[in-house]
Amino acid sequence: MRTNTSKPFNTFLDNHSDEDSSSSSSSSSSEHNSTCRSEGHSISEIDVENLDESEDTEKTTKDQSCGKKQNEKAEVIEVLESSFQSCSETTPRSIDTDSHSLETASQRLDIANPLPDVIDLDQSPSTNADVNEALKTLDNIILEVSADTPTMESETKQHQGHLVVVAIDFGTTYSGYAFSFTRDPSHVYMMRKWEGGDPGVVSEKTPTSILLTPDGQFHSFGYSARNNYHDLDPDQARSWMYFDKFKMILHTTPELSKDTLIKATNGKLYPALTVFGLALKYFKDHALQELSDQSGMKIVNEDVRWVISVPAIWKASAKQFMRQAAYEAGLISHESPDQLLISLEPEAASIFCRKLKMYQLVPELNEGKPIRSPKFASEEAMDMNPACETLKEESRYMVVDCGGGTVDITVHQVDKGEKLIELYRASGGPYGSVGIDIEFEHVLDKIFGKELMEHYRQKCPMGWVDLMVAFESKKRSANPDKSSPLNVSLPFSFIDYYKRHKFGSLEHAIKKFGDKEIQWSRLGMLRLSPEAMRRLFIPTMEKIKQAIGDVLNNRGTRDLQYLFLVGGFSESPILQQEIRREFGSLLKVIIPQGVGLSILKGSVQFGLDPTIVHVRKSRMTYGVGVLNKFKEDQHPAEKRMVAGDTEWCMDVFDKYVLTNQPVALGDVILRSYKPANQNQKKIQLSIYFTENPNTNFVTDAGVQKCGVLTLDLEESSQTKLSRREIQTRMIFGETEIRLSALDVCTGRRVHATIDFLSN
Repeated sequence: MRTNTSKPFNTFLDNHSDEDSSSSSSSSSSEHNSTCRSEGHSISEIDVENLDESEDTEKTTKDQSCGKKQNEKAEVIEVLESSFQSCSETTPRSIDTDSHSLETASQRLDIANPLPDVIDLDQSPSTNADVNEALKTLDNIILEVSADTPTMESETKQHQGHLVVVAIDFGTTYSGYAFSFTRDPSHVYMMRKWEGGDPGVVSEKTPTSILLTPDGQFHSFGYSARNNYHDLDPDQARSWMYFDKFKMILHTTPELSKDTLIKATNGKLYPALTVFGLALKYFKDHALQELSDQSGMKIVNEDVRWVISVPAIWKASAKQFMRQAAYEAGLISHESPDQLLISLEPEAASIFCRKLKMYQLVPELNEGKPIRSPKFASEEAMDMNPACETLKEESRYMVVDCGGGTVDITVHQVDKGEKLIELYRASGGPYGSVGIDIEFEHVLDKIFGKELMEHYRQKCPMGWVDLMVAFESKKRSANPDKSSPLNVSLPFSFIDYYKRHKFGSLEHAIKKFGDKEIQWSRLGMLRLSPEAMRRLFIPTMEKIKQAIGDVLNNRGTRDLQYLFLVGGFSESPILQQEIRREFGSLLKVIIPQGVGLSILKGSVQFGLDPTIVHVRKSRMTYGVGVLNKFKEDQHPAEKRMVAGDTEWCMDVFDKYVLTNQPVALGDVILRSYKPANQNQKKIQLSIYFTENPNTNFVTDAGVQKCGVLTLDLEESSQTKLSRREIQTRMIFGETEIRLSALDVCTGRRVHATIDFLSN
């Protein structure tokens, strides 16, 4: 979408228009930059230095209270650990709190002076391009800053206040959680088995389905929601709200906001934030209850570090939406935002797959060959030996996460200390297993009529759910090595509905369709041959193969040795066979046993050590729209505007980071902003993104507005408002961006937020 909004002049004032102000600002900024460079401190630590001593006292009291609570419950850990059955195939790495920290960008760059006010990029030093080369951001959410926002250096130390890490895999089709105790990070435990599962389908997850009463109250989730909805009287079902596979709305909604609505199976609209919040609250309550039951004592929310996994290709608004839902669910509060970590699904899978053993892999069909890398053809031993003998320092591999809604692809290289470096920005698309459901729906439309099927969904929502549940079971069990047909049960309500509205039989409609691979069973079933089922997979698999091929054809992804296939959709033998057939000659395709749990287990390990992935690539180019001093030899005439005695260029795209640019944990980018007039109470800047790193103006094609940065100002008795400088510091390289702001004149913190849901 092309954005044509120009930035009003009165939002900014040139930081260099006043020599005294510029000199003062430069001195203050240099002092803070020096602190960041020499000590490697994160933003939050620098900002706190000039706060009142009362804040330090409050922090000390909080730490003491947290330590006391830890001592009270530490003795219970051994009881908790002995109460759970360990996942023997999981071997996560231990936390190394003494691991070497990556030097920040401000350490790597010799910045003699602070960055100038972004209003006047023309007076920026020539090293500004170098700064952009070293600093970049992710397409992630930016949380509201509070006094308790954790610093980068203290990130791994935050576990001192948590007894357990609980990771929630909120999937499109199925969801679940796993956990590990911070004193025993080598063991990851799965939740208790879910009751009421699909016949013949063994799953350690539950369907992502939620049932609400007619007045919007939570009733049930997962298998319970599905079964309760099925048992409702048909007339009641029309007023109850049943949602399933609703996660994708966060990816497909063009302008996602806190007010976005979601449609239930009966056609009713309800706030999506409420639905997601209720779902997360269910997992929170379920996990806390399970931990409490097993330990014999009450485990409360403050004891838990929560982790929620999301697709890496999600936009910033979708990721912020999940964090906002976590607030709604009570997982975190604005006083403790650090209690939640957002993990990226392919990263989590990569963390888990690094430590796989040979016995934990799905064997190749019809082959007895040992698994080995075609690039390094040495034989690899079986059993307890690592799956990848060559997965050592500088080894490169691809992770393809095929889920219910999306496919995420990431490429990693093993760095020193077993850390991971992202070599290519996360890619993929909406190519998950729901695409097979859509193909099946198209077949039904062709056989029985699209209009009739749409009416049936509306009039008999329960029957439609039953029909798709029956298909889901057959889809998951489809195997290319089996020749027997797959029978999909058709609900009696559908058979009756068709007879009443078409005045004919289903058998006649199927025969008239004329596909020999699709037949009618007199037992009331739609019989699909293995070939008919495979045809439903083909469109989605072709998109997945194209996405993988695009990554392999990039110059930055050469010399890859392995392809790890993970995610719930990767459980399908049909998909496994196709990926191995297509790419097996280029690199070794490795599929873990229990492939659908890879992300869940890896997310737990990420929660125990968030620094494992210490260099990432930006998916987009991000920046803000500003005014710049007009130069005839650089700026187009149509962008020229005059205010007072100064000529300005409108809509300049001040880029923070560039597409596919590497950024490390702790990398910091500085910007200074100044009130345009003495009565100004806040500074607001529109944030834009684009895939093209060479974009110059926010009105260029392909540039979209994605959020707003707000700096709240307060009266200052030490200096005139017109001379004040507000310096923002952003830390990039995590799965989320950390933001803080400082009034350079007073040394006090400025309330700063970035909102991607108010576009």
